Amino acid sequence: RSRARDLLISVPGIGERVAAILIAELPELGQRDRKTIASLAGLAPHVTQSGNAPPRAAISGGRPCVRAALYMSALVAVARRMLVTANAMLKTKSPYKPAIVA
Repeated sequence: RSRARDLLISVPGIGERVAAILIAELPELGQRDRKTIASLAGLAPHVTQSGNAPPRAAISGGRPCVRAALYMSALVAVARRMLVTANAMLKTKSPYKPAIVA
């Protein structure tokens, strides 16, 4: 087992398969700054402007297999968090209370 794999699967939502994809398809992970790594994965907005049209930012390019793996991983992690929160609210019969971020 590699140290990178162990570190990656410690992140909620990242399992064996996503970790393997990240290690194989994004070897720059851990060696680049956050903007560059997001761009390499196709998750950074890129501004396009043509003539007098207003500039538009959209994610594009990058490595589609990495983007797809992270999308599904994030979707599962968010869905799980929502379900666990809803379960706790109904169990305690208390309304949602957002966390206070300082």
